[in-house]
Amino acid sequence: MTTIDIDISSDGLKALFGTLDENARLIEKGLRVSLKPEDGALKIIGEPEDAARCETLVRNLLSLSGQGYELDRARVLSAVDLVLMDKPDDIISLSVDAVAVTAKGKQIKAKSIGQRNYVRAIKRHTLVFGVGPAGTGKTYLAVALAVMAFKAGEADKIILTRPAIEAGEKLGFLPGDLQMKVDPYLRPLYDALQEMFGIDSYLKLIERGIIEIAPLAYMRGRTLSRSFIILDEAQNTTNEQMKMFLTRLGEGSKAVVTGDVTQVDLPEGKKSGLNEAIRILKGIDGIDICRLTDRDIVRHELVQRIVLAYERAEHRRGDNNR
Repeated sequence: MTTIDIDISSDGLKALFGTLDENARLIEKGLRVSLKPEDGALKIIGEPEDAARCETLVRNLLSLSGQGYELDRARVLSAVDLVLMDKPDDIISLSVDAVAVTAKGKQIKAKSIGQRNYVRAIKRHTLVFGVGPAGTGKTYLAVALAVMAFKAGEADKIILTRPAIEAGEKLGFLPGDLQMKVDPYLRPLYDALQEMFGIDSYLKLIERGIIEIAPLAYMRGRTLSRSFIILDEAQNTTNEQMKMFLTRLGEGSKAVVTGDVTQVDLPEGKKSGLNEAIRILKGIDGIDICRLTDRDIVRHELVQRIVLAYERAEHRRGDNNR
């Protein structure tokens, strides 16, 4: 065993350890070390290689904290992963490199390795499937990249669509015409676009037809050229709907398909078009499949615990059914 001492201020220690020392526990578990604050210093205790990795991690995280970045759970987990992959230099670049900028000047950044890989895949491929649990930024990052592509002149239109099936609810019981019925389901897409463009620009682009948000049924029979297209909640598409959507792709367009394969709300006996598409299209040139996990969740840390609890319950149920 070896001990490495790092000088650290009380503010730096507070930022590093996080709320109720959760960050410290993540680091200790991930790198197999012990962290002990002592008289203005942090003692790292572990095997020589583990302690050296932890020193590199801590110094990078303290540098980020000093630049004003919050050391939240997602950032710490990603930093641990990067150190274990011998890519400590990426700890800083992951936090500093912006994906997009909102109308109010807020920088949107990938907060995890999975998110960074997802962003890179969208930039490099014509069709990307982003699959993962709630809170991993699948839709939000896709919308941010769609806006950046439009502003850079790489796309003439932004088209966002979702299947009108949600959590067993029936649209027929909702008031209004079809557009009014599906509007609540498209609200997350409205919110993301308004944040990126600002409300005034967003409304003008909607009026001009440059931004189009519509239920998936409206895509039938169309060819979508020079467009950035996002299909959200794709786990609720049927095989026929998914094939219809994918074959709408026209010249100069890019498509991102997002979904959570553990949250299928289709009627019993209906197969998810997302699952089938991933199986059928795997390995095809120009298509990438990005799988985000609970380590990429960037909402409240409680969301990650909820997702993990449901996953464990599903595994137990599966084991009992065997």
